[in-house]
Parts: sequence; structure tokens; C-alpha cells
Amino acid sequence: MSTQPQTSRVLIADDNQQNCELLEAYLAGGDYDIVFAADGRQTLDRVAEQAPDLILLDIMMPKLSGYEVCQQLKSDAATRDIPVLMVTALNEPGDIEKAVAAGCDDFLTKPVNSLELKTRVRSLLRVRHLMNERDRLLAYVAEVESSSGRE
Repeated sequence: MSTQPQTSRVLIADDNQQNCELLEAYLAGGDYDIVFAADGRQTLDRVAEQAPDLILLDIMMPKLSGYEVCQQLKSDAATRDIPVLMVTALNEPGDIEKAVAAGCDDFLTKPVNSLELKTRVRSLLRVRHLMNERDRLLAYVAEVESSSGRE
């Protein structure tokens, strides 16, 4: 049983097309299935449709801010374990505190350093896949205990 699936789905949520293309280029060569969203509402829709393993989330977006999107994702049992990496031009301490309060798992300021982005993406995906593996093992153990209790 492997803890690392072959391809990880990464959702890039940013209303600026150039930012999306840059992040996609930085992640090129990794084994990622990349999907995009251009505003906060579309981000929530994509999460429901695509079940990403990681979200790269801009803060300043139309319809819903990254803060609002993150809060909604983290308050829903179905999506709370998806890691959210805030990627934004905002870099004041208050912005970082607000992102952490919204539930983000990590924070990068623009302009993004390619190596730093790749490293954080790999790390967050590793944690995500280990959590998925743990959940599968716990479900298996519960199933075994349940079936042995019936005998």
C-alpha cells in the first residue's frame, strides 16, 4: 500500500491569469493534475467537483475573498483536511494573522520563489497523502474489529 498516489490534483485559485500561468509553470515537471478557478465562488465549485489534494489560494479575488473561501472550506467536514496554501501580494503581519485565523495551512507572498513553492507544495501534499492513508487504515481496522465482533 503506497502513501503517495501517482498524481496529485492541485487547484490554483487566482483571478489574475498571469499568476495562474506562473504557478503552473513553477509546478511543471511535478506529477500534478492542475485545475484553475478565477474567483471565490468558482473555487468552492471546483473543490466540490474536482476534490483537489491541495489548494493554492489568492486572497484578493472577486465574489468571495480567499479568507472567506478558506473559512468555508475549513468549516466543512468534507473539505477541512484539504491543505490551503495562501499565495498573495499581501504581506503585512495582520494579513498573515487573518489567513491563519481563516484556517490556511501555509502562506507565501508574491512574488513567489519557485523553489519555495515547490518545497511547500511537496510537503503539504505529503501530509495530505499520509492523512488519507491513516484514514484508510483506521477504516480498515474498524471494519476488522466490527466483523470479528460479530463472530
